[in-house]
Amino acid sequence: MIIASCLLDLHLPESHSLKEKRSVIKSLKDTLRNQFNISIAEMDHQDLWQRAILGVALIAPNTRFANQVLSKVVKAVEGDLRVELLDYKIEIQ
Repeated sequence: MIIASCLLDLHLPESHSLKEKRSVIKSLKDTLRNQFNISIAEMDHQDLWQRAILGVALIAPNTRFANQVLSKVVKAVEGDLRVELLDYKIEIQ
């Protein structure tokens, strides 16, 4: 059993209030959760309008599968026009 995690540092350029930010982040989290069967939560910058750090976690049968899923999550976030992925960090244990 492998435990994998990823931190996603996001910029939300079109967000002009916390309400707009929460709407985008909630939609993004729901989409990723449904598409990849992962656990995801906002980890930091809850009080900033245009920044967010999301934490993603999953349990996988092997390292290869965990890496594939997290790579697809990163690609999905990069493809979302509502957010800009500033940085990410993947850890597999």
